[in-house]
Amino acid sequence: MKASRLAAAGAVAASAVVVLSSPAFAHVGVQPEGTAAKGGYAVVDFKVPNERDDASTTKLEVNFPTDHPIASVMPEPMAGWDIKVTTSDLDKPVELHGKQISEAVTKVTWTATGDGIKAGFFQKFPVSVGALPEDADELVFKAIQTYSDKEVVRWIEEQQEGAEEPENPAPVLTLSAAAEDGHAHDTAATAGATEEASDAEAAAAETAAPADSSDTTARVLGVVGIVVGVLGVAYGVLAGRRRTDA
Repeated sequence: MKASRLAAAGAVAASAVVVLSSPAFAHVGVQPEGTAAKGGYAVVDFKVPNERDDASTTKLEVNFPTDHPIASVMPEPMAGWDIKVTTSDLDKPVELHGKQISEAVTKVTWTATGDGIKAGFFQKFPVSVGALPEDADELVFKAIQTYSDKEVVRWIEEQQEGAEEPENPAPVLTLSAAAEDGHAHDTAATAGATEEASDAEAAAAETAAPADSSDTTARVLGVVGIVVGVLGVAYGVLAGRRRTDA
Protein backbone atom coordinates (compact mmCIF):
# COMPACT_ATOMS: atom_id res chain seq x y z
CA MET A 1 0.00 0.00 0.00
CA LYS A 2 2.79 2.37 0.96
CA ALA A 3 4.64 1.59 -2.27
CA SER A 4 1.58 2.37 -4.40
CA ARG A 5 1.05 5.65 -2.59
CA LEU A 6 4.65 6.63 -3.10
CA ALA A 7 4.43 5.76 -6.80
CA ALA A 8 1.27 7.86 -7.18
CA ALA A 9 2.86 10.79 -5.38
CA GLY A 10 5.91 10.51 -7.62
CA ALA A 11 3.76 10.54 -10.74
CA VAL A 12 1.93 13.66 -9.57
CA ALA A 13 5.22 15.41 -8.77
CA ALA A 14 6.67 14.49 -12.16
CA SER A 15 3.56 15.82 -13.91
CA ALA A 16 3.84 19.08 -11.98
CA VAL A 17 7.47 19.47 -13.04
CA VAL A 18 6.55 18.93 -16.68
CA VAL A 19 3.74 21.47 -16.51
CA LEU A 20 5.84 24.08 -14.73
CA SER A 21 8.70 23.67 -17.19
CA SER A 22 6.44 24.12 -20.19
CA PRO A 23 7.57 26.75 -22.73
CA ALA A 24 4.33 28.65 -22.00
CA PHE A 25 6.02 29.90 -18.84
CA ALA A 26 9.17 31.07 -20.65
CA HIS A 27 8.10 33.85 -22.97
CA VAL A 28 10.27 36.75 -24.07
CA GLY A 29 8.86 39.72 -22.18
CA VAL A 30 9.42 43.41 -21.51
CA GLN A 31 9.19 45.32 -18.23
CA PRO A 32 10.17 48.87 -17.25
CA GLU A 33 12.72 49.58 -14.57
CA GLY A 34 10.33 51.56 -12.40
CA THR A 35 7.52 53.06 -14.48
CA ALA A 36 6.95 53.77 -18.16
CA ALA A 37 4.76 56.87 -18.17
CA LYS A 38 3.05 58.27 -21.21
CA GLY A 39 5.03 61.16 -22.65
CA GLY A 40 8.07 60.32 -20.55
CA TYR A 41 11.34 58.43 -20.75
CA ALA A 42 12.06 55.01 -19.28
CA VAL A 43 14.53 52.16 -19.20
CA VAL A 44 12.92 48.90 -20.23
CA ASP A 45 14.33 45.39 -19.97
CA PHE A 46 13.67 42.70 -22.55
CA LYS A 47 13.85 39.48 -20.54
CA VAL A 48 14.94 36.47 -22.59
CA PRO A 49 14.88 32.95 -21.08
CA ASN A 50 16.63 30.06 -22.78
CA GLU A 51 14.04 27.34 -23.43
CA ARG A 52 16.30 24.68 -24.87
CA ASP A 53 18.36 22.05 -23.04
CA ASP A 54 20.76 21.48 -25.93
CA ALA A 55 21.25 24.96 -27.41
CA SER A 56 22.06 28.52 -26.38
CA THR A 57 20.31 31.74 -27.37
CA THR A 58 22.75 33.57 -29.62
CA LYS A 59 20.64 36.34 -31.14
CA LEU A 60 17.72 38.58 -30.22
CA GLU A 61 15.92 40.94 -32.59
CA VAL A 62 13.37 43.37 -31.18
CA ASN A 63 11.16 45.26 -33.61
CA PHE A 64 9.92 48.63 -32.39
CA PRO A 65 6.39 49.82 -33.22
CA THR A 66 6.06 52.12 -36.21
CA ASP A 67 2.49 53.17 -35.44
CA HIS A 68 3.83 54.82 -32.29
CA PRO A 69 7.47 55.55 -33.18
CA ILE A 70 10.01 56.33 -30.46
CA ALA A 71 12.50 59.06 -31.32
CA SER A 72 15.21 58.10 -28.81
CA VAL A 73 16.29 54.47 -28.39
CA MET A 74 19.63 53.77 -26.67
CA PRO A 75 20.57 50.21 -25.69
CA GLU A 76 22.95 49.64 -22.79
CA PRO A 77 26.35 48.15 -23.71
CA MET A 78 26.56 44.47 -22.74
CA ALA A 79 29.64 42.31 -22.43
CA GLY A 80 29.50 39.35 -24.79
CA TRP A 81 27.03 40.94 -27.20
CA ASP A 82 27.28 43.05 -30.36
CA ILE A 83 24.43 45.55 -30.61
CA LYS A 84 23.02 47.06 -33.79
CA VAL A 85 20.39 49.80 -33.89
CA THR A 86 18.42 50.04 -37.14
CA THR A 87 16.74 53.32 -38.14
CA SER A 88 14.23 53.40 -40.98
CA ASP A 89 12.15 55.99 -42.81
CA LEU A 90 8.52 55.97 -41.73
CA ASP A 91 5.88 55.37 -44.39
CA LYS A 92 4.15 58.51 -43.19
CA PRO A 93 5.75 61.24 -41.04
CA VAL A 94 4.12 61.64 -37.67
CA GLU A 95 4.00 64.50 -35.20
CA LEU A 96 5.68 63.56 -31.94
CA HIS A 97 5.62 66.07 -29.11
CA GLY A 98 5.32 68.99 -31.47
CA LYS A 99 7.92 67.77 -33.96
CA GLN A 100 7.58 66.06 -37.31
CA ILE A 101 9.30 62.67 -37.26
CA SER A 102 10.14 61.10 -40.61
CA GLU A 103 12.45 58.34 -39.33
CA ALA A 104 12.74 56.33 -36.16
CA VAL A 105 14.41 53.29 -34.66
CA THR A 106 12.63 50.20 -35.97
CA LYS A 107 14.85 47.41 -34.67
CA VAL A 108 17.55 46.60 -32.13
CA THR A 109 19.59 43.43 -32.65
CA TRP A 110 21.81 41.71 -30.09
CA THR A 111 24.24 39.07 -31.42
CA ALA A 112 26.30 36.97 -29.03
CA THR A 113 30.07 37.10 -29.43
CA GLY A 114 30.48 34.15 -27.05
CA ASP A 115 28.21 31.44 -25.69
CA GLY A 116 25.09 33.61 -25.43
CA ILE A 117 22.37 32.55 -23.00
CA LYS A 118 23.01 28.98 -21.91
CA ALA A 119 20.37 26.41 -20.99
CA GLY A 120 18.79 27.07 -17.61
CA PHE A 121 19.55 30.81 -17.67
CA PHE A 122 17.91 34.06 -18.74
CA GLN A 123 19.27 37.51 -19.54
CA LYS A 124 17.93 41.06 -19.54
CA PHE A 125 18.59 43.45 -22.42
CA PRO A 126 18.16 47.06 -21.18
CA VAL A 127 17.14 49.91 -23.49
CA SER A 128 16.50 53.57 -22.73
CA VAL A 129 13.44 54.77 -24.68
CA GLY A 130 11.53 58.01 -25.06
CA ALA A 131 9.63 60.02 -25.37
CA LEU A 132 6.88 57.44 -25.01
CA PRO A 133 3.60 58.13 -26.85
CA GLU A 134 0.87 59.99 -25.04
CA ASP A 135 -1.98 58.46 -27.05
CA ALA A 136 -1.36 54.76 -26.37
CA ASP A 137 -1.90 52.48 -23.38
CA GLU A 138 0.61 49.87 -24.46
CA LEU A 139 3.34 49.19 -26.99
CA VAL A 140 3.88 45.88 -28.77
CA PHE A 141 7.45 44.79 -29.52
CA LYS A 142 7.71 41.80 -31.82
CA ALA A 143 10.82 39.76 -31.01
CA ILE A 144 12.76 37.02 -32.78
CA GLN A 145 14.94 34.62 -30.77
CA THR A 146 17.65 32.56 -32.49
CA TYR A 147 19.40 29.54 -30.98
CA SER A 148 22.88 28.15 -31.59
CA ASP A 149 21.38 25.24 -33.56
CA LYS A 150 19.80 27.80 -35.96
CA GLU A 151 16.28 27.31 -34.60
CA VAL A 152 14.25 30.53 -34.70
CA VAL A 153 11.32 31.34 -32.43
CA ARG A 154 9.15 34.29 -33.44
CA TRP A 155 7.49 36.04 -30.50
CA ILE A 156 5.16 38.07 -32.72
CA GLU A 157 1.59 37.00 -31.98
CA GLU A 158 -0.61 39.76 -30.57
CA GLN A 159 -3.13 39.06 -27.85
CA GLN A 160 -6.72 39.30 -29.07
CA GLU A 161 -9.40 40.52 -26.70
CA GLY A 162 -11.37 37.65 -25.21
CA ALA A 163 -9.07 35.00 -26.69
CA GLU A 164 -6.62 32.69 -24.99
CA GLU A 165 -2.99 33.68 -24.83
CA PRO A 166 -1.25 32.82 -28.10
CA GLU A 167 1.51 30.24 -28.21
CA ASN A 168 4.21 32.78 -29.07
CA PRO A 169 2.98 36.12 -27.70
CA ALA A 170 4.78 39.35 -28.54
CA PRO A 171 6.24 41.33 -25.62
CA VAL A 172 3.87 44.10 -24.52
CA LEU A 173 4.89 47.20 -22.54
CA THR A 174 2.04 48.71 -20.51
CA LEU A 175 2.23 52.49 -20.16
CA SER A 176 1.20 54.22 -16.96
CA ALA A 177 -0.58 57.58 -16.70
CA ALA A 178 1.43 60.65 -17.65
CA ALA A 179 2.98 62.84 -14.98
CA GLU A 180 1.04 65.97 -14.04
CA ASP A 181 3.28 68.16 -16.19
CA GLY A 182 3.06 65.65 -19.07
CA HIS A 183 6.71 64.68 -18.82
CA ALA A 184 8.78 62.23 -16.83
CA HIS A 185 11.96 64.32 -16.57
CA ASP A 186 13.25 64.99 -13.04
CA THR A 187 13.25 68.64 -11.97
CA ALA A 188 15.74 70.24 -9.60
CA ALA A 189 13.12 70.30 -6.87
CA THR A 190 12.38 66.63 -7.35
CA ALA A 191 16.07 65.78 -7.28
CA GLY A 192 16.49 67.82 -4.08
CA ALA A 193 13.53 66.12 -2.47
CA THR A 194 14.91 62.73 -3.46
CA GLU A 195 18.29 63.59 -1.93
CA GLU A 196 16.64 64.77 1.29
CA ALA A 197 14.57 61.59 1.44
CA SER A 198 17.71 59.50 0.96
CA ASP A 199 19.46 61.37 3.80
CA ALA A 200 16.44 60.84 6.04
CA GLU A 201 16.36 57.12 5.21
CA ALA A 202 20.08 56.83 5.97
CA ALA A 203 19.62 58.57 9.33
CA ALA A 204 16.68 56.33 10.15
CA ALA A 205 18.73 53.26 9.24
CA GLU A 206 21.54 54.37 11.58
CA THR A 207 19.06 54.98 14.38
CA ALA A 208 17.40 51.63 13.84
CA ALA A 209 20.64 49.69 13.72
CA PRO A 210 21.02 49.22 17.51
CA ALA A 211 17.39 48.13 17.75
CA ASP A 212 17.87 45.63 14.95
CA SER A 213 21.01 44.33 16.66
CA SER A 214 19.18 43.98 19.97
CA ASP A 215 16.29 42.24 18.29
CA THR A 216 18.65 39.79 16.60
CA THR A 217 20.39 39.06 19.92
CA ALA A 218 17.04 38.45 21.61
CA ARG A 219 16.00 36.03 18.88
CA VAL A 220 19.26 34.11 19.17
CA LEU A 221 18.90 33.84 22.95
CA GLY A 222 15.31 32.73 22.52
CA VAL A 223 16.31 29.95 20.12
CA VAL A 224 19.07 28.83 22.48
CA GLY A 225 16.56 28.72 25.33
CA ILE A 226 14.18 26.58 23.33
CA VAL A 227 16.94 24.14 22.39
CA VAL A 228 18.06 23.85 26.04
CA GLY A 229 14.46 23.25 27.12
CA VAL A 230 13.96 20.50 24.53
CA LEU A 231 17.18 18.79 25.62
CA GLY A 232 16.05 18.98 29.23
CA VAL A 233 12.71 17.36 28.44
CA ALA A 234 14.42 14.61 26.44
CA TYR A 235 16.82 13.93 29.30
CA GLY A 236 13.93 13.72 31.76
CA VAL A 237 12.08 11.23 29.57
CA LEU A 238 15.15 9.02 29.19
CA ALA A 239 15.84 9.14 32.93
CA GLY A 240 12.25 8.15 33.69
CA ARG A 241 12.47 5.19 31.31
CA ARG A 242 15.67 4.03 32.95
CA ARG A 243 14.08 4.12 36.40
CA THR A 244 11.05 2.21 35.12
CA ASP A 245 13.25 -0.46 33.53
CA ALA A 246 15.19 -0.76 36.74
